[in-house]
Amino acid sequence: MLLAIDVGNTNITVGLFNGKVIENSFRMTTAISRTSDEYGMMFGDWLSIKGFDISDVSACIISSVVPKVMHSLTSGIIKYLLVAPIIVAPGIKTGINVTIPNPKALGADRLVDAVAAYELYGGPVIVVDFGTATTYDLVLENGSFNSGVTSPGIRLSASALWTGTAKLPEIEIVKPDTILARDTITSMQAGIFYGYIGQTEYIIKKMKEESGLEAAKVVATGGLGKLIYENTEIIDVYNPNLTLEGLRLIYEKQ
Repeated sequence: MLLAIDVGNTNITVGLFNGKVIENSFRMTTAISRTSDEYGMMFGDWLSIKGFDISDVSACIISSVVPKVMHSLTSGIIKYLLVAPIIVAPGIKTGINVTIPNPKALGADRLVDAVAAYELYGGPVIVVDFGTATTYDLVLENGSFNSGVTSPGIRLSASALWTGTAKLPEIEIVKPDTILARDTITSMQAGIFYGYIGQTEYIIKKMKEESGLEAAKVVATGGLGKLIYENTEIIDVYNPNLTLEGLRLIYEKQ
């Protein structure tokens, strides 16, 4: 089985593949400092709880945008799972031609998402990942990574609202019953929720307009992406496992 791991700024997402099928997945926080032993035991405990054995893992692939966790993470996998992880890095085979001026500057998570969206849904495709930052990436019909947009993520935007003000409280990010809010909490929820939908729709429409690819499919993933997807018609597909699927596809290309 293949262990696929995506290290993001907020969460580490882990998936276990049996062929092309995700048998199970889980998340852990990224911000906590962990030793290699802690990582190794966490993976071993998770496998055991879900009815698997360490020996069931025959391969591992990792994408990461947080370099400081990589030494402990990879060491833990090697020591406890007895496999040497493949790391998504410049030079790895992906099937995607990155045509931006500095390809090495492209985050591994964006590359992995682009691979998954293109392989699973075809091109041209706009890939939207609602993570710590929200990214909008355009992959052309020939598989070229053409361009991308980066904006603050939903939680990051919301956090700025209550940490940057003296009296506004921390709130749950949900869709309010109406945009015509009559109290502080629902007014904040309305601003965050509808403001983010407005941003999402405008950026995607502008990307389609300037590229001339009005028929490009829009595929979303990540965090609160489902909340946005369910409340706009501009996103065609929401796939919560898009990044893990991309890791599987990249592994198969090696």
